[in-house]
Amino acid sequence: MPTAPATSGPLSQPLAAGAVASVTGFASSFVLVLAGLTAVGASPAQAASGLLALCLAQCALAALLSWRTRLPLSFVWSTPGAALLVAAQGRTGSLDAAVGAFGLCALLVVVTGAWPALARLVRRVPTPVAGALLAGVLFPLCLAPVTAVGRVPAPALLVVLVWLVLRRSRPALAVPAAMLVALAATVADLPGGVALDWVPRLTPVLPELDPFVLVSLGVPLYVVTMAGQNIPGFTILEQLGYRDVPTGRVLVGAGLGSGAAALFGGHTVNLSALAAGIIAGPGADRDPGRRWIAAVAGGAGYLVLGLLAAPIAGLVGSTDPVLVEAVAGLALLDSFVGGLVSALADTAHRVTAGATFAVVASGLTFAGIGSAFWGLLAGLVVFAVLRRPAPPGRHATSRS
Repeated sequence: MPTAPATSGPLSQPLAAGAVASVTGFASSFVLVLAGLTAVGASPAQAASGLLALCLAQCALAALLSWRTRLPLSFVWSTPGAALLVAAQGRTGSLDAAVGAFGLCALLVVVTGAWPALARLVRRVPTPVAGALLAGVLFPLCLAPVTAVGRVPAPALLVVLVWLVLRRSRPALAVPAAMLVALAATVADLPGGVALDWVPRLTPVLPELDPFVLVSLGVPLYVVTMAGQNIPGFTILEQLGYRDVPTGRVLVGAGLGSGAAALFGGHTVNLSALAAGIIAGPGADRDPGRRWIAAVAGGAGYLVLGLLAAPIAGLVGSTDPVLVEAVAGLALLDSFVGGLVSALADTAHRVTAGATFAVVASGLTFAGIGSAFWGLLAGLVVFAVLRRPAPPGRHATSRS
C-alpha cells in the first residue's frame, strides 16, 4: 500500500468520491446492461431483476472485501460482457440458457482465483487477440447510431447531437442525456404515456445448461471480462501503489458474486478499472489507508441506484429499441477505440489482430457456436502460426 501522509482529508472526501464513481459508472452503461439482457430473452421485469442483482452483488463485494482488506476494491458489472449479450441477440434461445452461460463464466472466475496457473494462462492471452476480441464484440453495437439515423433520422440525429455537445463540455452527462432524449422522442408518440413499477424485485431464473450456449456465450464472456475488466483493474491498482492486492480472494469473490447475481438474471461482475482511478486515487483521500471508505461508499451508491432498477428498466423498455441501441453504441465508443488501439499497437501482430476482429465482427455462427468464440480461437491459431521467436533478452507480445 502507498505510504500514508501525515494528515487525512475530511470523511466527506472519500464518501463523495465513492458517490461520483457509482453514479458515473451506473449512468454510463446501465442502458447497455438492459439492452444486453433483453437481447438474450429477458422481459422488462427480468432485466430489472438482473440490474438490481448486479448492483447488490457490487455493493456486497465492495463493502466486504474493502473493509476486510482495507484496500479500495470497487466492483462493477462487465460492460464488454453486456455488449457481448447484445451481439448474441436471438442465439441463446432463452434467458434460462443465457443464465447457464453466466453461471459458467462465474465458475471459471472462481477457478481462476483459486488456481493461480489458470490466472497466469489467462494473462498470457496475446494482447492483439484480446484487444481485437473486445473491439470485434463492440463493433456491431457501435454501428447502431448510424443504423438509427437511417431508420429514424430526426430523433436519432438529435440523440447523437446531444451526446456530442455534452461529450465536449460535460462527458459524464453525455450518455444519460442522450437516453433522456431517446425516451422523450418515444413517449411523445405514446398516447397513454408510460406506466412505471417502482417496487424493486428479484426474479429467480432457473439456469439451463445448453452446451452450445455455454461455449459460445459463457467462454467469451469469461475472456472479455477477465481481459477487458479484471486484469486492467489489478493493473490500475498496482499503478496507484497498491501492490498487495489479494488477487485470488478478489477473483473468487467476484466469481461468487457473479454466480449469485446470475440466479436472478445478472450477467457478471468484476473488479472495476475505470472507477479505480476515482476511488483508489489521491482525489479520494490524501491518506491511501482511508481510500477503502470510498469503495464502500461507491458500493452503497450502487445499492441505492439498484433499488430504482424497476422504473429505469420500465423507461428503457418503453423506448424505441433502435434508439436504445444507438445510445448504447455511443456509450461504447471509448471501449471500442481502446480495444482497437491495443490490438494494433504491435505492428508485428496486426494480421493476428485483423483476423480476430474480422471473425468476431462477422457475426458467424458455426455448429451452433457464435462468432466471439470462433474469433478467439482463430486469433490464437493465427498468432501461434505467425509468431516469430523473440530475440534474445526479449519476450514475445503477450499478457504476462
